[in-house]
Amino acid sequence: MSIHRDSPRRAAVAHAVQVVQAGQAGQAGQAGRRATRRLVRLTRLTWHGILAVALAALPLQVSALAAESPPPPLLADQPVSSQPGRPAITVPTPRSPALPAGIPENSPRLTPVVRAVSAVAPAVVNITTARVVERNFNPFPGLMDDESAREMFPSLPTQRQTRRSLGSGVIINPDGGHPGIVLTNAHVIAGATGIAVHLLDGRSLDAELLGSDTDFDIAVLRVPGAQNLPAVKMATSADLMPGETVIAIGNPFGFAHTVTTGVVSALGRSIKVEQGMITDLVQTDAAINPGNSGGPLLNIMGELIGINTAVYAKGEGIGFAIPVDKARRVVEELLGQGRVDPVWLGVMGQDIDQRTAAWLGLKRASGMLVTDVQQGTPAEKAGLRPGDVLVSINGNPIEDKDAYIMLLRNYTHRDTLEVGILREGKTATLRMTPAVLTQETAERLAERRWGLRVQEAQGNGVRINVVLPNSPAARLGLSPGDVVRQVGGVRVNSTRDFAQAFARHRLAGKVTLLIQRAGKGYYVSLAV
Repeated sequence: MSIHRDSPRRAAVAHAVQVVQAGQAGQAGQAGRRATRRLVRLTRLTWHGILAVALAALPLQVSALAAESPPPPLLADQPVSSQPGRPAITVPTPRSPALPAGIPENSPRLTPVVRAVSAVAPAVVNITTARVVERNFNPFPGLMDDESAREMFPSLPTQRQTRRSLGSGVIINPDGGHPGIVLTNAHVIAGATGIAVHLLDGRSLDAELLGSDTDFDIAVLRVPGAQNLPAVKMATSADLMPGETVIAIGNPFGFAHTVTTGVVSALGRSIKVEQGMITDLVQTDAAINPGNSGGPLLNIMGELIGINTAVYAKGEGIGFAIPVDKARRVVEELLGQGRVDPVWLGVMGQDIDQRTAAWLGLKRASGMLVTDVQQGTPAEKAGLRPGDVLVSINGNPIEDKDAYIMLLRNYTHRDTLEVGILREGKTATLRMTPAVLTQETAERLAERRWGLRVQEAQGNGVRINVVLPNSPAARLGLSPGDVVRQVGGVRVNSTRDFAQAFARHRLAGKVTLLIQRAGKGYYVSLAV
């Protein structure tokens, strides 16, 4: 707060200075004492006046503050409106980040970050989604959430509601021949019955889903018929360096086109999310909050190097992004065929404990021990045998079978892999090209490994129609007619979903299933 030159507070201070100077000159005496008393009275009156004015203005300030305060922020991945009749989401149009007129081109304020944001922000979009859900009556609101109640008591009465949520995305044109493509996260648009994108210039456009992949958490949208859509340039994530500056732009808590900066904190991170493990992520300390999901992570040149996907809930300053090279591969698959097919080499295996490591002559318990090689598969054609130990793929170490599955997800059926193995104490490298793990093959392997066969069911889930004797499913007590609602915590609503879930957990020694029987839900652990 500035003090006016004629303020009594300023006059009092000036007079006090004069008194001190007079005292220092030997002239304080009685005049100095009288001046001191006047100073005390004047200072007391001054503060009384200031306090009265502040108290009188306080109601006006409080009312003005209440009138100008924005509504509570909206969480991006939580429902905004869950009741019929509620208004749709209103997305405010932010001010354009175009460089203001009058600033010289060589101004030190025009930092690389400012220039990058100005160039890329028009290609960043806010995404609003709507999805119709059936909400069950929850008889135990204090003990479980609505979703758990629906899973455990599917026969409870339901009502249809519309839920809306917010997220972020970025416009790309990967090969110059696909204008109007928007890249975002799969979880941003999961279950959406309506999708709209909102541009910096104020346009709101309907979008359609071309395809998504939950394993990679990538979704591709298209804005049909849109004209003059800007697109961000896609760089490479192969040469990212820890410590280099990065920029995140998104829609956190509904605040459109928010810019944050940070550095690349680490590379090759893996995190566990609702849909499973996401691997090979870029870690950054640029602030990523709910609503940033699907937005771009940029380098200092304003080029796309990642898609923001998650924030570490246990601590601030830890966010994650999908590397742009991985996103590019997924986009190519989704644009080409609308899906990303899982791949496999045709091997089954197990982890190596200390006892097994000693028996194999290994110095440490790492790698995956091959227990079976399927006929006619890439592994069999390359000469892999039961008893071999897989130790690396393209130079990336395989610590256990989970690491093997995660590494394999990074490749397609067009890639050639160099697989490092250990056989009878000697190292070797085998070259092989992964094969597509088709739905039919996955269902056949699930029958062989888990001991059950499924078919489509009315409503949610898939129905078990065959349980093999003496199989893991039979030992667990599963029966034909049971409905599988979840595999490994992920919902399955079709036989294709079930096949994808098996592909994700095919080497797991134990997987959790949600089984519905006679109108009740049970979580069971299928041990293989």
